[in-house]
Amino acid sequence: MMNARFSRRSFARLLGLSASAASLPLHALGSAPPTGSDLAGGRFPEGFVWGSATASYQVEGAVREDGRGPSIWDTFSHMPGKTHNGDTGDIADDFYHRYLDDIALMKELGLKGFRFSISWSRIFPTGTGAANPKGFDFYDRMIDALLAAGIQPYCTLYHWDLPQALEDKGGWQNKDTAKAFGEYAGVVAKHLSDRAKQFMTVNELSSFVDIGYREGRHAPGLRLDRGRHAQVAHHAVLGHGLAVQAIRANAKPGTKIGLADNPAAICPVIETREHLEAASRAFREENAKFLTVIMEGKYTEQYLRGLGADAPKFTDEELKTIGSPLDFVGLNVYGPHWVRASSSPKGYEMVEWPASYPHMLSDWLHVGPESLYWVPKHTHTLWGVKEMYITENGCSASDVVNNQGQVLDTDRVMYLRNYLTQLHRAVSEGVPVKGYFLWSLLDNYEWADGYDRRFGITHVDFRTQKRTPKLSAEFYKAVIARNGLA
Repeated sequence: MMNARFSRRSFARLLGLSASAASLPLHALGSAPPTGSDLAGGRFPEGFVWGSATASYQVEGAVREDGRGPSIWDTFSHMPGKTHNGDTGDIADDFYHRYLDDIALMKELGLKGFRFSISWSRIFPTGTGAANPKGFDFYDRMIDALLAAGIQPYCTLYHWDLPQALEDKGGWQNKDTAKAFGEYAGVVAKHLSDRAKQFMTVNELSSFVDIGYREGRHAPGLRLDRGRHAQVAHHAVLGHGLAVQAIRANAKPGTKIGLADNPAAICPVIETREHLEAASRAFREENAKFLTVIMEGKYTEQYLRGLGADAPKFTDEELKTIGSPLDFVGLNVYGPHWVRASSSPKGYEMVEWPASYPHMLSDWLHVGPESLYWVPKHTHTLWGVKEMYITENGCSASDVVNNQGQVLDTDRVMYLRNYLTQLHRAVSEGVPVKGYFLWSLLDNYEWADGYDRRFGITHVDFRTQKRTPKLSAEFYKAVIARNGLA
Protein backbone atom coordinates (compact mmCIF):
# COMPACT_ATOMS: atom_id res chain seq x y z
CA MET A 1 0.00 0.00 0.00
CA MET A 2 1.27 3.44 -0.91
CA ASN A 3 1.31 6.03 1.86
CA ALA A 4 -0.33 9.13 0.43
CA ARG A 5 1.19 11.49 2.93
CA PHE A 6 3.91 13.80 1.72
CA SER A 7 7.28 13.03 3.31
CA ARG A 8 9.45 15.69 4.90
CA ARG A 9 12.44 14.27 3.03
CA SER A 10 10.68 14.58 -0.35
CA PHE A 11 9.64 18.13 0.49
CA ALA A 12 13.15 19.18 1.36
CA ARG A 13 14.64 17.43 -1.62
CA LEU A 14 12.21 18.73 -4.21
CA LEU A 15 11.11 22.12 -3.03
CA GLY A 16 14.49 23.16 -1.65
CA LEU A 17 16.24 22.49 -4.90
CA SER A 18 17.99 25.83 -5.01
CA ALA A 19 20.07 24.80 -2.02
CA SER A 20 20.91 21.31 -3.13
CA ALA A 21 20.39 21.13 -6.89
CA ALA A 22 24.04 20.51 -7.62
CA SER A 23 23.90 17.20 -5.74
CA LEU A 24 20.87 15.89 -7.60
CA PRO A 25 21.31 13.45 -10.48
CA LEU A 26 20.14 14.95 -13.74
CA HIS A 27 17.46 12.27 -14.26
CA ALA A 28 15.68 13.48 -11.10
CA LEU A 29 15.10 16.75 -12.91
CA GLY A 30 14.05 15.26 -16.21
CA SER A 31 17.08 14.19 -18.21
CA ALA A 32 16.58 10.60 -19.37
CA PRO A 33 19.03 7.90 -18.24
CA PRO A 34 19.91 5.04 -20.58
CA THR A 35 16.96 2.89 -21.57
CA GLY A 36 16.96 -0.72 -20.38
CA SER A 37 17.07 -3.40 -23.06
CA ASP A 38 13.68 -4.74 -21.98
CA LEU A 39 12.12 -1.38 -22.89
CA ALA A 40 14.13 -0.81 -26.04
CA GLY A 41 12.43 -0.03 -29.31
CA GLY A 42 9.44 1.68 -27.73
CA ARG A 43 8.21 -1.40 -25.86
CA PHE A 44 6.41 -1.14 -22.53
CA PRO A 45 6.90 -3.40 -19.48
CA GLU A 46 5.50 -6.91 -19.50
CA GLY A 47 1.94 -6.87 -18.14
CA PHE A 48 1.30 -3.24 -19.05
CA VAL A 49 -2.47 -2.71 -19.13
CA TRP A 50 -3.73 -1.29 -22.43
CA GLY A 51 -7.32 -0.13 -22.00
CA SER A 52 -9.99 2.36 -22.91
CA ALA A 53 -12.31 4.52 -20.85
CA THR A 54 -15.94 5.66 -20.87
CA ALA A 55 -18.40 7.18 -18.39
CA SER A 56 -21.97 6.26 -17.51
CA TYR A 57 -23.90 9.35 -18.64
CA GLN A 58 -21.77 9.69 -21.75
CA VAL A 59 -22.51 6.22 -23.15
CA GLU A 60 -25.24 4.31 -21.33
CA GLY A 61 -28.50 6.01 -22.33
CA ALA A 62 -31.57 4.22 -20.86
CA VAL A 63 -31.98 7.09 -18.44
CA ARG A 64 -35.50 6.10 -17.38
CA GLU A 65 -35.10 2.33 -17.34
CA ASP A 66 -34.96 -0.17 -14.51
CA GLY A 67 -35.52 2.30 -11.71
CA ARG A 68 -32.72 4.76 -12.50
CA GLY A 69 -33.32 8.15 -10.91
CA PRO A 70 -32.51 11.50 -12.54
CA SER A 71 -29.04 12.99 -12.22
CA ILE A 72 -27.92 16.60 -12.43
CA TRP A 73 -26.89 15.96 -16.03
CA ASP A 74 -30.39 14.80 -16.94
CA THR A 75 -31.68 18.08 -15.55
CA PHE A 76 -28.96 20.33 -16.95
CA SER A 77 -28.90 18.90 -20.47
CA HIS A 78 -32.65 19.47 -20.84
CA MET A 79 -32.33 23.17 -19.96
CA PRO A 80 -32.52 25.30 -23.13
CA GLY A 81 -29.17 26.68 -24.23
CA LYS A 82 -26.99 24.66 -21.87
CA THR A 83 -25.61 22.14 -24.38
CA HIS A 84 -24.67 22.20 -28.05
CA ASN A 85 -27.81 21.80 -30.14
CA GLY A 86 -29.74 20.94 -26.98
CA ASP A 87 -28.10 17.49 -27.03
CA THR A 88 -28.77 15.17 -24.08
CA GLY A 89 -27.51 11.81 -22.90
CA ASP A 90 -30.97 10.22 -23.03
CA ILE A 91 -29.76 7.66 -25.59
CA ALA A 92 -26.06 8.45 -26.10
CA ASP A 93 -24.37 5.23 -27.36
CA ASP A 94 -27.15 3.00 -25.99
CA PHE A 95 -24.38 1.09 -24.21
CA TYR A 96 -26.95 -0.11 -21.68
CA HIS A 97 -28.42 -2.36 -24.37
CA ARG A 98 -25.39 -2.79 -26.67
CA TYR A 99 -22.64 -3.50 -24.16
CA LEU A 100 -22.06 -7.04 -25.44
CA ASP A 101 -21.37 -5.74 -28.95
CA ASP A 102 -19.05 -3.08 -27.56
CA ILE A 103 -17.19 -5.60 -25.43
CA ALA A 104 -16.70 -7.61 -28.62
CA LEU A 105 -15.09 -4.47 -30.12
CA MET A 106 -12.81 -4.23 -27.09
CA LYS A 107 -11.77 -7.86 -27.46
CA GLU A 108 -11.05 -7.37 -31.16
CA LEU A 109 -8.75 -4.46 -30.27
CA GLY A 110 -6.96 -6.62 -27.71
CA LEU A 111 -7.85 -4.44 -24.72
CA LYS A 112 -6.68 -5.70 -21.34
CA GLY A 113 -8.69 -3.25 -19.25
CA PHE A 114 -11.91 -1.26 -19.49
CA ARG A 115 -12.58 1.77 -17.35
CA PHE A 116 -16.25 2.58 -16.81
CA SER A 117 -18.24 4.52 -14.24
CA ILE A 118 -21.23 3.56 -12.15
CA SER A 119 -24.35 5.70 -12.45
CA TRP A 120 -24.94 6.61 -8.80
CA SER A 121 -28.67 7.12 -9.47
CA ARG A 122 -28.98 3.62 -10.96
CA ILE A 123 -27.91 2.19 -7.61
CA PHE A 124 -29.55 4.81 -5.36
CA PRO A 125 -32.24 6.63 -7.39
CA THR A 126 -32.45 9.40 -4.79
CA GLY A 127 -28.80 9.26 -3.72
CA THR A 128 -29.38 7.36 -0.46
CA GLY A 129 -31.72 4.76 0.98
CA ALA A 130 -32.27 1.25 -0.30
CA ALA A 131 -30.14 0.06 -3.24
CA ASN A 132 -31.90 -0.64 -6.53
CA PRO A 133 -31.22 -4.29 -7.45
CA LYS A 134 -31.95 -3.71 -11.16
CA GLY A 135 -29.18 -1.14 -11.24
CA PHE A 136 -26.72 -3.68 -9.90
CA ASP A 137 -28.03 -6.27 -12.37
CA PHE A 138 -26.73 -4.23 -15.31
CA TYR A 139 -23.23 -3.81 -13.87
CA ASP A 140 -23.14 -7.48 -12.82
CA ARG A 141 -23.89 -8.57 -16.39
CA MET A 142 -21.39 -6.14 -17.89
CA ILE A 143 -18.54 -7.10 -15.54
CA ASP A 144 -19.19 -10.80 -16.10
CA ALA A 145 -19.05 -10.22 -19.87
CA LEU A 146 -15.79 -8.27 -19.56
CA LEU A 147 -14.16 -11.03 -17.54
CA ALA A 148 -15.37 -13.66 -20.00
CA ALA A 149 -13.63 -11.67 -22.74
CA GLY A 150 -10.39 -11.50 -20.75
CA ILE A 151 -10.78 -7.79 -19.97
CA GLN A 152 -10.28 -6.47 -16.44
CA PRO A 153 -12.90 -4.01 -15.11
CA TYR A 154 -11.69 -0.69 -13.66
CA CYS A 155 -14.59 0.92 -11.85
CA THR A 156 -15.05 4.67 -11.26
CA LEU A 157 -17.70 5.54 -8.70
CA TYR A 158 -18.38 9.17 -9.59
CA HIS A 159 -18.04 10.67 -13.04
CA TRP A 160 -20.05 13.87 -12.47
CA ASP A 161 -23.64 12.49 -12.57
CA LEU A 162 -24.79 13.36 -9.03
CA PRO A 163 -28.33 12.21 -8.23
CA GLN A 164 -30.63 15.21 -8.65
CA ALA A 165 -32.25 14.50 -5.30
CA LEU A 166 -28.94 15.27 -3.59
CA GLU A 167 -28.44 18.44 -5.62
CA ASP A 168 -31.87 19.54 -4.44
CA LYS A 169 -30.43 19.38 -0.92
CA GLY A 170 -27.39 21.48 -1.85
CA GLY A 171 -25.29 19.00 -3.80
CA TRP A 172 -21.57 19.32 -3.12
CA GLN A 173 -22.24 22.54 -1.22
CA ASN A 174 -23.67 20.30 1.49
CA LYS A 175 -21.25 18.20 3.52
CA ASP A 176 -23.93 15.52 3.72
CA THR A 177 -23.29 14.77 0.04
CA ALA A 178 -19.73 13.76 0.91
CA LYS A 179 -21.10 11.41 3.56
CA ALA A 180 -23.68 10.00 1.15
CA PHE A 181 -20.93 9.39 -1.40
CA GLY A 182 -18.94 7.40 1.13
CA GLU A 183 -21.97 5.25 1.95
CA TYR A 184 -22.70 4.66 -1.75
CA ALA A 185 -19.04 3.75 -2.40
CA GLY A 186 -19.07 1.18 0.38
CA VAL A 187 -22.23 -0.49 -0.90
CA VAL A 188 -20.94 -0.71 -4.48
CA ALA A 189 -17.54 -2.02 -3.42
CA LYS A 190 -19.12 -4.69 -1.24
CA HIS A 191 -21.29 -5.86 -4.14
CA LEU A 192 -18.80 -5.72 -7.03
CA SER A 193 -15.35 -6.31 -5.52
CA ASP A 194 -15.60 -10.08 -5.84
CA ARG A 195 -14.95 -9.43 -9.56
CA ALA A 196 -13.90 -5.80 -9.99
CA LYS A 197 -10.59 -5.36 -8.15
CA GLN A 198 -9.69 -1.75 -9.04
CA PHE A 199 -11.88 1.11 -7.84
CA MET A 200 -11.51 4.83 -8.45
CA THR A 201 -13.48 7.16 -6.21
CA VAL A 202 -13.95 10.26 -8.37
CA ASN A 203 -13.11 11.48 -11.84
CA GLU A 204 -11.56 14.91 -12.40
CA LEU A 205 -12.33 16.89 -9.29
CA SER A 206 -11.53 20.21 -10.93
CA SER A 207 -13.93 19.55 -13.80
CA PHE A 208 -17.08 18.96 -11.78
CA VAL A 209 -16.16 21.43 -9.02
CA ASP A 210 -14.79 24.34 -11.07
CA ILE A 211 -16.80 24.04 -14.28
CA GLY A 212 -20.01 22.95 -12.56
CA TYR A 213 -20.06 25.13 -9.44
CA ARG A 214 -17.91 28.15 -10.37
CA GLU A 215 -18.09 28.65 -14.14
CA GLY A 216 -21.59 27.26 -14.62
CA ARG A 217 -20.83 25.60 -17.98
CA HIS A 218 -21.49 22.09 -16.67
CA ALA A 219 -24.12 20.65 -14.36
CA PRO A 220 -25.46 21.86 -12.03
CA GLY A 221 -24.72 25.16 -13.79
CA LEU A 222 -23.91 27.31 -10.73
CA ARG A 223 -21.64 30.32 -10.45
CA LEU A 224 -20.77 30.43 -6.79
CA ASP A 225 -18.64 33.11 -5.20
CA ARG A 226 -15.06 32.27 -4.35
CA GLY A 227 -15.68 31.25 -0.75
CA ARG A 228 -18.59 28.91 -1.44
CA HIS A 229 -16.72 27.42 -4.39
CA ALA A 230 -13.70 26.71 -2.15
CA GLN A 231 -16.00 24.95 0.31
CA VAL A 232 -17.45 22.82 -2.49
CA ALA A 233 -13.89 21.80 -3.42
CA HIS A 234 -13.25 20.79 0.18
CA HIS A 235 -16.44 18.74 0.36
CA ALA A 236 -15.47 16.98 -2.88
CA VAL A 237 -12.04 15.89 -1.59
CA LEU A 238 -13.65 14.95 1.71
CA GLY A 239 -16.10 12.77 -0.21
CA HIS A 240 -13.14 11.12 -1.92
CA GLY A 241 -11.53 10.38 1.44
CA LEU A 242 -14.73 9.00 2.95
CA ALA A 243 -15.15 6.79 -0.12
CA VAL A 244 -11.59 5.45 0.23
CA GLN A 245 -12.32 4.50 3.83
CA ALA A 246 -15.67 2.93 2.95
CA ILE A 247 -14.22 0.86 0.11
CA ARG A 248 -11.37 -0.25 2.38
CA ALA A 249 -13.90 -1.37 5.00
CA ASN A 250 -16.28 -3.18 2.65
CA ALA A 251 -14.32 -4.54 -0.32
CA LYS A 252 -13.10 -8.08 -0.72
CA PRO A 253 -9.39 -8.81 -0.14
CA GLY A 254 -7.12 -7.84 -3.02
CA THR A 255 -9.11 -4.73 -3.97
CA LYS A 256 -7.05 -1.68 -4.93
CA ILE A 257 -8.25 1.88 -4.42
CA GLY A 258 -7.33 5.08 -6.21
CA LEU A 259 -8.86 8.03 -8.03
CA ALA A 260 -8.76 9.46 -11.55
CA ASP A 261 -7.72 13.09 -11.36
CA ASN A 262 -6.77 15.61 -14.03
CA PRO A 263 -4.05 17.67 -12.34
CA ALA A 264 -2.81 20.79 -14.05
CA ALA A 265 -0.27 19.29 -16.46
CA ILE A 266 2.71 21.45 -15.59
CA CYS A 267 5.63 21.25 -18.03
CA PRO A 268 8.86 23.28 -17.99
CA VAL A 269 9.20 25.54 -21.02
CA ILE A 270 12.80 24.36 -21.41
CA GLU A 271 14.44 21.46 -19.59
CA THR A 272 17.10 23.49 -17.83
CA ARG A 273 17.58 23.38 -14.09
CA GLU A 274 15.86 26.68 -13.25
CA HIS A 275 12.74 25.85 -15.23
CA LEU A 276 12.67 22.26 -13.91
CA GLU A 277 12.73 23.59 -10.33
CA ALA A 278 9.93 26.02 -11.19
CA ALA A 279 7.82 23.26 -12.74
CA SER A 280 8.19 21.07 -9.65
CA ARG A 281 6.99 23.90 -7.39
CA ALA A 282 4.20 24.78 -9.79
CA PHE A 283 2.86 21.22 -10.02
CA ARG A 284 2.41 21.09 -6.26
CA GLU A 285 0.89 24.57 -5.93
CA GLU A 286 -1.33 24.61 -9.01
CA ASN A 287 -2.91 21.37 -7.80
CA ALA A 288 -3.15 22.45 -4.17
CA LYS A 289 -6.91 22.18 -3.65
CA PHE A 290 -7.28 18.70 -5.15
CA LEU A 291 -4.43 16.27 -5.80
CA THR A 292 -1.92 17.89 -3.45
CA VAL A 293 -4.21 17.88 -0.41
CA ILE A 294 -5.15 14.26 -1.17
CA MET A 295 -1.52 13.19 -1.39
CA GLU A 296 -0.28 15.24 1.57
CA GLY A 297 -3.30 15.37 3.87
CA LYS A 298 -2.99 19.15 4.14
CA TYR A 299 -3.57 22.29 2.12
CA THR A 300 -0.53 24.29 1.12
CA GLU A 301 0.06 27.52 2.98
CA GLN A 302 0.14 29.44 -0.27
CA TYR A 303 -3.29 28.11 -1.29
CA LEU A 304 -4.93 29.06 2.02
CA ARG A 305 -3.15 32.41 2.18
CA GLY A 306 -4.29 33.26 -1.34
CA LEU A 307 -7.93 32.62 -0.43
CA GLY A 308 -7.76 34.58 2.80
CA ALA A 309 -11.24 34.88 4.34
CA ASP A 310 -12.60 32.70 1.52
CA ALA A 311 -10.54 29.67 2.56
CA PRO A 312 -12.61 26.54 3.22
CA LYS A 313 -13.60 25.55 6.74
CA PHE A 314 -12.21 22.18 7.77
CA THR A 315 -11.05 20.11 10.72
CA ASP A 316 -7.85 18.16 11.32
CA GLU A 317 -9.90 14.96 11.23
CA GLU A 318 -11.27 15.87 7.80
CA LEU A 319 -7.75 16.44 6.50
CA LYS A 320 -6.73 13.05 7.84
CA THR A 321 -9.67 11.49 6.00
CA ILE A 322 -8.82 13.33 2.76
CA GLY A 323 -5.25 12.02 2.99
CA SER A 324 -6.32 8.39 3.40
CA PRO A 325 -3.65 6.12 1.86
CA LEU A 326 -4.18 5.03 -1.74
CA ASP A 327 -3.00 1.98 -3.64
CA PHE A 328 -2.63 3.79 -6.96
CA VAL A 329 -3.16 7.15 -8.60
CA GLY A 330 -5.00 7.57 -11.91
CA LEU A 331 -4.03 10.56 -14.05
CA ASN A 332 -6.11 12.07 -16.84
CA VAL A 333 -3.76 13.91 -19.20
CA TYR A 334 -4.66 15.89 -22.31
CA GLY A 335 -2.75 19.13 -22.86
CA PRO A 336 0.14 20.93 -21.12
CA HIS A 337 0.48 24.09 -19.06
CA TRP A 338 3.89 25.61 -19.72
CA VAL A 339 5.78 27.12 -16.78
CA ARG A 340 8.97 29.09 -16.52
CA ALA A 341 11.08 30.29 -13.61
CA SER A 342 10.44 33.80 -12.33
CA SER A 343 11.46 36.09 -9.49
CA SER A 344 7.88 36.24 -8.18
CA PRO A 345 7.12 34.98 -4.65
CA LYS A 346 5.88 31.73 -6.20
CA GLY A 347 9.15 31.22 -8.06
CA TYR A 348 7.35 30.46 -11.30
CA GLU A 349 4.89 31.87 -13.77
CA MET A 350 2.43 30.31 -16.18
CA VAL A 351 3.10 31.04 -19.85
CA GLU A 352 0.15 32.30 -21.87
CA TRP A 353 -0.88 30.48 -25.04
CA PRO A 354 0.25 32.22 -28.23
CA ALA A 355 -2.55 32.60 -30.77
CA SER A 356 -0.66 30.23 -33.06
CA TYR A 357 -0.38 27.41 -30.51
CA PRO A 358 -1.66 24.12 -32.02
CA HIS A 359 -4.76 22.44 -30.65
CA MET A 360 -7.08 19.64 -31.64
CA LEU A 361 -10.70 20.20 -32.69
CA SER A 362 -11.63 21.22 -29.14
CA ASP A 363 -9.98 24.59 -28.67
CA TRP A 364 -9.13 23.78 -25.03
CA LEU A 365 -7.11 20.73 -26.07
CA HIS A 366 -3.68 22.19 -26.71
CA VAL A 367 -1.19 19.70 -28.10
CA GLY A 368 1.73 18.95 -25.81
CA PRO A 369 2.95 15.35 -25.77
CA GLU A 370 5.44 16.24 -23.02
CA SER A 371 2.52 16.43 -20.59
CA LEU A 372 2.26 12.63 -20.68
CA TYR A 373 5.85 12.54 -19.44
CA TRP A 374 5.73 15.30 -16.86
CA VAL A 375 2.46 14.55 -15.07
CA PRO A 376 3.44 11.03 -13.98
CA LYS A 377 7.04 12.17 -13.47
CA HIS A 378 6.01 14.94 -11.04
CA THR A 379 3.52 12.66 -9.27
CA HIS A 380 6.14 9.99 -8.71
CA THR A 381 8.95 12.34 -7.74
CA LEU A 382 6.96 14.62 -5.42
CA TRP A 383 4.96 12.01 -3.55
CA GLY A 384 6.73 8.71 -4.06
CA VAL A 385 3.75 7.12 -5.79
CA LYS A 386 4.55 3.49 -6.59
CA GLU A 387 1.65 2.66 -8.92
CA MET A 388 0.00 4.90 -11.50
CA TYR A 389 -2.30 4.59 -14.48
CA ILE A 390 -2.99 7.05 -17.25
CA THR A 391 -6.74 6.82 -16.80
CA GLU A 392 -7.57 9.14 -19.70
CA ASN A 393 -5.72 10.46 -22.73
CA GLY A 394 -7.07 11.16 -26.18
CA CYS A 395 -8.36 13.93 -28.40
CA SER A 396 -11.23 15.30 -30.45
CA ALA A 397 -10.91 15.36 -34.22
CA SER A 398 -13.06 16.41 -37.19
CA ASP A 399 -13.79 12.84 -38.18
CA VAL A 400 -15.33 12.38 -41.62
CA VAL A 401 -16.65 9.12 -43.05
CA ASN A 402 -15.25 8.85 -46.60
CA ASN A 403 -16.84 7.24 -49.66
CA GLN A 404 -15.45 3.86 -48.62
CA GLY A 405 -17.07 4.12 -45.19
CA GLN A 406 -13.72 4.77 -43.50
CA VAL A 407 -12.61 7.39 -40.96
CA LEU A 408 -8.94 8.18 -41.65
CA ASP A 409 -8.22 10.22 -38.53
CA THR A 410 -4.51 10.75 -39.13
CA ASP A 411 -4.54 13.72 -36.76
CA ARG A 412 -5.63 11.51 -33.86
CA VAL A 413 -3.01 8.89 -34.79
CA MET A 414 -0.39 11.67 -34.78
CA TYR A 415 -1.57 12.81 -31.35
CA LEU A 416 -1.56 9.31 -29.85
CA ARG A 417 1.81 8.33 -31.33
CA ASN A 418 3.54 11.40 -29.95
CA TYR A 419 1.93 11.21 -26.52
CA LEU A 420 2.73 7.51 -26.15
CA THR A 421 6.34 8.25 -27.09
CA GLN A 422 6.55 10.61 -24.13
CA LEU A 423 4.83 8.10 -21.85
CA HIS A 424 7.43 5.55 -22.87
CA ARG A 425 10.11 8.07 -21.95
CA ALA A 426 8.67 8.23 -18.42
CA VAL A 427 8.35 4.47 -18.06
CA SER A 428 11.89 3.92 -19.33
CA GLU A 429 13.12 6.21 -16.53
CA GLY A 430 11.42 4.04 -13.94
CA VAL A 431 8.24 6.05 -13.45
CA PRO A 432 5.80 3.31 -12.32
CA VAL A 433 2.97 3.73 -14.83
CA LYS A 434 1.21 0.37 -15.01
CA GLY A 435 -1.36 1.04 -17.72
CA TYR A 436 -2.92 3.44 -20.21
CA PHE A 437 -6.65 3.99 -20.85
CA LEU A 438 -7.42 5.75 -24.10
CA TRP A 439 -10.34 8.19 -24.12
CA SER A 440 -12.43 6.90 -25.66
CA LEU A 441 -13.55 3.60 -27.06
CA LEU A 442 -16.59 5.24 -28.68
CA ASP A 443 -17.66 8.64 -29.88
CA ASN A 444 -20.00 9.66 -27.10
CA TYR A 445 -21.89 12.46 -25.37
CA GLU A 446 -19.27 15.10 -24.63
CA TRP A 447 -21.13 17.01 -21.92
CA ALA A 448 -21.89 20.61 -22.91
CA ASP A 449 -20.39 19.94 -26.36
CA GLY A 450 -23.06 17.31 -26.94
CA TYR A 451 -22.29 15.19 -30.00
CA ASP A 452 -20.33 17.91 -31.80
CA ARG A 453 -16.89 16.75 -30.61
CA ARG A 454 -15.83 13.17 -31.32
CA PHE A 455 -13.19 11.57 -29.08
CA GLY A 456 -13.68 7.91 -29.98
CA ILE A 457 -11.46 5.53 -31.88
CA THR A 458 -14.76 3.98 -33.00
CA HIS A 459 -17.10 6.15 -35.04
CA VAL A 460 -20.74 6.09 -33.91
CA ASP A 461 -23.62 7.08 -36.15
CA PHE A 462 -25.93 8.42 -33.47
CA ARG A 463 -29.01 7.95 -35.68
CA THR A 464 -28.45 4.25 -36.32
CA GLN A 465 -25.92 3.42 -33.54
CA LYS A 466 -23.68 1.81 -36.16
CA ARG A 467 -20.09 1.40 -34.94
CA THR A 468 -17.18 1.85 -37.37
CA PRO A 469 -13.59 1.49 -36.12
CA LYS A 470 -11.41 4.39 -37.27
CA LEU A 471 -7.80 4.40 -38.44
CA SER A 472 -6.87 5.24 -34.84
CA ALA A 473 -8.44 1.94 -33.72
CA GLU A 474 -6.17 0.12 -36.16
CA PHE A 475 -3.20 2.07 -34.78
CA TYR A 476 -4.13 1.30 -31.16
CA LYS A 477 -4.68 -2.38 -31.95
CA ALA A 478 -1.16 -2.57 -33.39
CA VAL A 479 0.29 -0.79 -30.31
CA ILE A 480 -1.41 -3.31 -28.02
CA ALA A 481 -0.27 -6.28 -30.10
CA ARG A 482 3.36 -5.04 -29.99
CA ASN A 483 3.06 -3.81 -26.38
CA GLY A 484 4.47 -0.51 -27.57
CA LEU A 485 5.47 1.61 -30.51
CA ALA A 486 8.21 -0.62 -31.90
